Amino acid sequence: MLSAWGTLVYRWRRGVLVASAASLVLAVFLLVRGGRLTSGRIYGIESDRGQTLLEQELGRPGSSSFLAVFEGDDPATLRDRVHAALAPVRADPRVARVVSVDDVPTTFIFSMLRQIGRGSAIRNPFLSADGTRAVAIITLAGDFRIASKAYPDVTAAIRGLPVTFTGHLAFMHDLDTTLEKDLFRAEAISLPLAILVLLLVFSSLAAATVPVFVGGLSVVGGVAAVNGLSYVMDLAQYTINVVTLIGLGVAIDYSLFIVSRYRDELAAGRTVPEAIARAVATAGRAIAFSGFAVIIGLSGLLFFRGSYLMGMGIGGALVVLLAVVYALTFLPALLGVLGRHIDAGRVPLRLPAATGWWHRLALAVMRRPVLVLVPTLALVVVIGAPFLRLRLAAADVRALPADTGARRGYELLRAHFPDLAATRIDVVARFPGPLTPARVAALEDLSRRLAALPGVARVEGPTNIDPSLRPEDYLLRPPAELPAPIAFFIRQSVTDGLIALAALTSAAPDSEAARSLVRAVRADRRVGDGELLVTGQTANDVDSTAFIVGHTPGAVAFVVGATLVILFFLLRSVLLPVKAVLMNFLSIAGSFGALVWIFQDGHLAGLLGFQPAPIEPTLPLVLFCALFGLSMDYEVLLLSRMHEEYLATGDNTHAVAEGLERSGRLITSAAAIMVAVFAAFALARVVLIQAMGLGMAIAVALDATLVRVLIVPSTMRLLGDLNWWAPRPLQRLWARPGRNDPR
Repeated sequence: MLSAWGTLVYRWRRGVLVASAASLVLAVFLLVRGGRLTSGRIYGIESDRGQTLLEQELGRPGSSSFLAVFEGDDPATLRDRVHAALAPVRADPRVARVVSVDDVPTTFIFSMLRQIGRGSAIRNPFLSADGTRAVAIITLAGDFRIASKAYPDVTAAIRGLPVTFTGHLAFMHDLDTTLEKDLFRAEAISLPLAILVLLLVFSSLAAATVPVFVGGLSVVGGVAAVNGLSYVMDLAQYTINVVTLIGLGVAIDYSLFIVSRYRDELAAGRTVPEAIARAVATAGRAIAFSGFAVIIGLSGLLFFRGSYLMGMGIGGALVVLLAVVYALTFLPALLGVLGRHIDAGRVPLRLPAATGWWHRLALAVMRRPVLVLVPTLALVVVIGAPFLRLRLAAADVRALPADTGARRGYELLRAHFPDLAATRIDVVARFPGPLTPARVAALEDLSRRLAALPGVARVEGPTNIDPSLRPEDYLLRPPAELPAPIAFFIRQSVTDGLIALAALTSAAPDSEAARSLVRAVRADRRVGDGELLVTGQTANDVDSTAFIVGHTPGAVAFVVGATLVILFFLLRSVLLPVKAVLMNFLSIAGSFGALVWIFQDGHLAGLLGFQPAPIEPTLPLVLFCALFGLSMDYEVLLLSRMHEEYLATGDNTHAVAEGLERSGRLITSAAAIMVAVFAAFALARVVLIQAMGLGMAIAVALDATLVRVLIVPSTMRLLGDLNWWAPRPLQRLWARPGRNDPR
């Protein structure tokens, strides 16, 4: 069937090229239109529900807020200058609220009132101790998508004195800007490297540039699809980088397979139409199955419904699908137009032919399979061992480079406004009705229990405004009967049976101490007849990790099971699919171990310029889903060649050696391209993209060297003819006319 498809594409080659050009125009249109990417959210987890209540019921700053940190040299004039700088913002209809040194500090009025009760001097918590710095909290109208579009204009209107922006909106804006720069830098490095490898493989400028065209079409189409999807579903901003990373690697690799086979067929004396048909029928078959395997792997992310991971899986699957489609349409059509000019532009660069080298290597491995297998497996296990001490934590502003605005603002907060920078464990108590004396007593008990937890510096809440006041004296009275400051604070902390408290700690938000606090609060949810929710950054970290870990077994089972079925029908064997899956686990485990050693333990922190931290929870998951399919590139190519030889000769040893001889150089070249592409992303300044690029590069390198060159031949030698055993029904199915591979 694929042979006929290759012939059809050749016949209509000019029409196919026109259709490809039209698809590019459509993709560019979607790119220019832009998308509505978000920070990424997991809906329905406890911390998300709690944060939604704080934002909707109490108007607390959330995903649509940011902080402005002002710096001056004259404490006497700073307040007036801040007031003047914020005047345009207060008048902007896109701004919902501004809280600064001129306003009653909503978040901190309780501490001010406590100071009043003790008779001490009041210091505005939005002013630094030396009076040279001030903070304002600015909340924009609308959800994150609307606020993020308004953010650049709103911040540009704040002038008059040095100011640095931090907080959620600032973090996401700087993250987006940094990701765009990272993407441009990675493409500027990876494409020339890929072309260089292709020149070494083909020694022809024409043959080397053709795969890059396919990669460009696939990536542009994939990014355009992500932009379009962002209008109907939640897609995180770094989905673009992930799609580019995967799309560029697989598209160039797939093109390499077809172009290489096409040139081989021309060298064997076949005509251009025959060479295209043969290349599509052989390499195209491997590409179709490989692409399907990658899509199956990325489809594992669909199990994370209700989160941005689902959208990331769809985006990744789409770019791989485009890579397969363009490799089987645009590429054969372009080869048909080029004809024998595929070797045009000869260059004096070429890898050594190494004729027979792979064959001899395979035979050498198979002569001593146990002697090769045991130490190689031991080495992979050692590389992967650090994964056993994996710690997971969501990335925050510290994942940004130190010179970005949001990161600088965060450091300023830590140095001069420790209360604002402190880790907050937000607690939301919701009752089925208005407050009563019994419910107020339950809130007092909750506040005392929070304060008694190890590591809690203090508890902020409506029950401990001032030791000289009883909570029932103001919580059970109408706000109109209360002193203005107390009434203001009550309105910000209490509404319709919903009350907000917070336990503050000096522990870092991603630390085990902070996580233990969240678990301790949730371990005792007593609050009378009310419901208690825990939210905040640390709680979201705990919940997100639990969500991912909880859904991972189902995703892994689906990916592994579907891959086994695909390989079963492709290779017509029972044992080879199982062995292929185990080989994938080996290379992925090695990659995971290396990531923990590098990014969590910080062994290359100075070289790569990052701060050692726990691994982002999404990273192992996304890497597994992507790498499990990508590893099939080489597995399918290698085993397909071996299978062809086994069908022709019935000799397992010869089939393994000849299969490695025919595909070894191609696998090495394809792996070199992927490593070049992925390693370029390791030069990113955002830690998550760094880790993803480096993790994929390490996995591919391990897969193409230790696994495919040493472990695969040795295990196949030990299994012998059992490699190719299949039940009789499957043998009869593939024995039907039209089922054999074209040769």
